[in-house]
Amino acid sequence: MAPLLFEPIQIRDVMLKNRVVVAPMHQYAAVEGFATDWHLMNAGRYAAGGAGLVIMESTKVERRGCGTVGDLGIWDDHFVPGLKRCVDFIREQGSVAGIQLGHSGRKARRYRPWESGAPLKPAADIWNWEGWELVSSSARNSPETDPTPRALTREEIPEVIERWGQAARRANEAGFEVLDIHGAHGYLIHQFLSPFSNLRNDEYGGSELNRMRFCIEIVESVRAHWPAHKPLFLRLSVEDDSGWGPDQSVALAKLVKPKGIDVIDCSSGGMRGSPVVSAGPVTYGYQVPYAERLKRDADIMSMAVGLIVHADQAEQILQDGRADLIALARELLYNPNWPMDAAQKLGVDRQFGSVPPPQAYWLAKRAQSVKSVVPSTYMKGINT
Repeated sequence: MAPLLFEPIQIRDVMLKNRVVVAPMHQYAAVEGFATDWHLMNAGRYAAGGAGLVIMESTKVERRGCGTVGDLGIWDDHFVPGLKRCVDFIREQGSVAGIQLGHSGRKARRYRPWESGAPLKPAADIWNWEGWELVSSSARNSPETDPTPRALTREEIPEVIERWGQAARRANEAGFEVLDIHGAHGYLIHQFLSPFSNLRNDEYGGSELNRMRFCIEIVESVRAHWPAHKPLFLRLSVEDDSGWGPDQSVALAKLVKPKGIDVIDCSSGGMRGSPVVSAGPVTYGYQVPYAERLKRDADIMSMAVGLIVHADQAEQILQDGRADLIALARELLYNPNWPMDAAQKLGVDRQFGSVPPPQAYWLAKRAQSVKSVVPSTYMKGINT
């Protein structure tokens, strides 16, 4: 049986050459919201490594949504050319370009994680500090040592929702073919979904359906500006250990599927820390049960993510019908050529056709001429 990992899959009018997806990973390398050479290199290396879909990092729909000084932006048309440069390069390598749209909410305005991740303080070298306000569903901070955000007013909410729609328009203008709405990890949409952070008493708070309203209306706004032939994903923290769990995630998925969501990107945690306690030991594939649950109970395509490291592990998830797509993040930081490597280990693509010719030619030539050579990713050393 041919490996499912390398079977093409079509979602709406977009064909992915395989089921390997590069999960969106914050790089915190933008300059005042603009993409840099780092973004071109970072996304490009994954496309050249053979991934079917490369989703660029959570890109912010407004200034207030930036997590750090290095967040990528899409709240202005001036950001489009830099993003298009990345899209064009990804496409040239035979991959599909996707982008995630996000808003950090109360988790905004922080130092980069390797600089402590603590809340920022005003400084002369920080651009547009005045416009970088902490907002959320409610005036609740977590942890208690963090600054308290301002609750978005009822009048402001439609304006924020429209910014998501306009961001989708810009993403389309930049040439992206897949869009992923970030509704997980304790960021703004999740802050509306979870009863831990949403203390509102209007139509955007209280009942589960009211707490889902912000997310649902964002999906509607995005779909109104995102072409019908292009796929739309929604990332959820399927379990946050704070009152939002798999039952609620299934219910939301059933509501947004007819509104144009094609795939649920299944993660967890972020509301009061990560990973979630209920996931049990953090080990290989610990979040896969969330993708399995959404696929089965919401009758929607799902994407599994979370310590999926090995080719046979990824393949087994697909063979068992637990997910439709496999997303990798940090393992691709370790080995950007993971898709190519996985294809070799699973016995397909002996001519390295999944990667661009400058790589494929030399690798195939070595494999044919020196059959005793074992790639470095297969073993610890020549004496192993």
